[in-house]
Amino acid sequence: MKNFTKIIWLLIVVSASVSAQQEKGIIGANNLFNAWTEFRPNTVDYGESTHILTGNITEDTTLYKAHTYLLLGNVFVTNNAILSIEPGTVIMGDSKSKATLTITVGAALIAEGTLTDPIVFTSNETTKKAGDWGGIIILGDGYTNKLEKSSGTSFYAEIETSNYKHTNFGGEGLKDNSGFISYVRVEYAGGKTKRSNVSNALLLGGVGAKTTINNVMISYSAGNSFNVIGGAVNLDKMVSYKSNGNDYNFSYGAVCNINNSLAVRSPYMSYGESKCINAVSYNNVEEVDFTKEGTVVVAKNMTLLTDAKNLDYEIEVGLVKESIYIGGNTNFKIERSVISGFSKAVVLDKNIKINDTGLERIQFENTHFNNCKGTIFLKFNDNNGDLERWYKNPSFFNVYSKTNHSELFIDLDNGKRPDYRLLKNKIIAMSMVQK
Repeated sequence: MKNFTKIIWLLIVVSASVSAQQEKGIIGANNLFNAWTEFRPNTVDYGESTHILTGNITEDTTLYKAHTYLLLGNVFVTNNAILSIEPGTVIMGDSKSKATLTITVGAALIAEGTLTDPIVFTSNETTKKAGDWGGIIILGDGYTNKLEKSSGTSFYAEIETSNYKHTNFGGEGLKDNSGFISYVRVEYAGGKTKRSNVSNALLLGGVGAKTTINNVMISYSAGNSFNVIGGAVNLDKMVSYKSNGNDYNFSYGAVCNINNSLAVRSPYMSYGESKCINAVSYNNVEEVDFTKEGTVVVAKNMTLLTDAKNLDYEIEVGLVKESIYIGGNTNFKIERSVISGFSKAVVLDKNIKINDTGLERIQFENTHFNNCKGTIFLKFNDNNGDLERWYKNPSFFNVYSKTNHSELFIDLDNGKRPDYRLLKNKIIAMSMVQK
């Protein structure tokens, strides 16, 4: 009876362990990215554009699936207008003008595709490449921690003086609603010209919590895939695929919950200093109001990985660096996630204090660190003993392994529909009977 009890307890412990593992990273009974995503957009022929979008959209407008649209130059939705896009509609960004679509404060974007009929923003080039066009910019009057009301003029290459007023964002409207965005793909965006300071495929500036954003895939961005500046947004089922810049960038008092989302980096496409997640409260200390709250990010069920053929070599030559960077005065929590294939999993700002107060703001719980040369470091300091001991405390339930991606994930070799969920382990009952 005693031995039988041991076997039962072993099964309970192993079952609990496997169940906990399957809760990490991307979750779902089925592959979340099975129908609406496209991991090989260069193989898709979207045809030729039939209609042109240019200038300012000042009244409610609908884009129809029956047409293919060319976005030309900097297009602004103004005057509290609503731009609605039917499922299955294709919008091509013009590469020569580095086209952008901006939803200004008070206006809204209703872009609700479906699982089988997503909305696609892509390049108008025959041979597409990262940065062919500018991207999508959504501006609201949500909170930021900047000293003065933010100006978005730096997000544009060249705009007419009359449109400067449309680039402002930020305020105290935490419940700002800039629209509904779901089942949308953004391909080959993030382009900039010599006069551009930053580039993003999707920029959310001061966007409020009533805005709905889920099931958005950004692939081959020349800049940041998702850039959240201030505001309060919830992101669910996001995909950033082989971006040159940061996959998810949060700054200037952004408050964000991001769930069940993916970042796949490529050693030969990503910039040396870019990360899967870059969470900071400011870029320039002179611009920030320290009496206001800084950036707060809560990330759950994230899968962050490097698509590497020879990881050790690519780390050695500097093509693969850290996955996450956390700046000072920033609250960050990640749990039930997978971080796999990086030189360092996490780097903290050099001024963060390694004590109870400092580390309570930075939480890593129930997270699987795989194939990382090191886990958590201060910037410019490779002596991370105190940090390793802190986050390896059993109470955090973090896991560390050295496993090939083919053995860790369900199916990464499927070029059309890869499955980034963790493999389910088989439970093998082993007798504990003493002979």
